[in-house]
Order: sequence, then structure tokens, then C-alpha cells
Amino acid sequence: MGDITVMAAGVFDILHMGHLQYLVEAKKLGDRLVVVVACDETVRKNKHEPLMAQGTRAKMVESLKPVDKVVVGDPVDTFKVVEEIDPDIIALGYDQRHKEEELVEDLKKRGLEAEVRRLEHYDHDLDGTRKIIRKIIDWYGMKKELEAVERA
Repeated sequence: MGDITVMAAGVFDILHMGHLQYLVEAKKLGDRLVVVVACDETVRKNKHEPLMAQGTRAKMVESLKPVDKVVVGDPVDTFKVVEEIDPDIIALGYDQRHKEEELVEDLKKRGLEAEVRRLEHYDHDLDGTRKIIRKIIDWYGMKKELEAVERA
């Protein structure tokens, strides 16, 4: 039996503990972890305007210890990169929208036999991009209130 390739995917716009935990757990499923970073077009279409360009996000993810390789997703055909990687296992984050059964069916239609595994959520204080943004906004608001009190 050869090496087991695990594929993980995401936007990774603001790296946080949730991302790191996801990638650490994904790596435990096999020998090699390949991470697909969503291209800017996909992020715009499915989530929001990316805060960082795809190349920057890819470099940041590539620097993480559990990651063996990073590729940027295809803007037109999301399964193209899956075909190129040909993973044994696809690790889904706890909050990713994909339904495991539908993903398995879509893979089979393309002749791919990857196992799909949903990973658990490990709760951290700042384990999400929105949580980080909210904390920054709250901090900024509190700072402005303190400045106003100090001026009074």
C-alpha cells in the first residue's frame, strides 16, 4: 500500500486557530496533505471580496507545518484540481457547506474514488474569520469610547 494523500480546501483569508486545527487533523488522516486554496473568483462568488489575494493566501498556508503542498483552485471547474491531486481522502471542515453524500456522488461521476471525511470542530476563542473581525471592530469601538472619556 502506497502513501495516503489527503486533500483539504478552504479560503484561508485570515489564518486562525480553526484553520490550523483543521489542517493538523486532516494531516493525521494520511501521509501527505495537499491543500487547495480557493481562487479569488471562487471566493467572490461564494463568500466575499477576499482580503488577501490568492497567491498570498497560498504562501501563508504553504508555510504551515502540516501542509506538504498547496494549489490554487480552478475558477471554472472546482473538480479539475481534485482530478489532478487524485486524493485518497478529502477532509471537510466542520463548517464547510459540502454534503458528504453529494460530494461522493460527484466524485464518482468523474471516476474518482476518494473517501470523504468530515472533521470535528475544536472550539477556540478566535477560530473563525468573522470572530476575528468582530473582535477587531469591538476593540476599535472600545478604544474610541475610551479616547472620548479621556478627552472629557
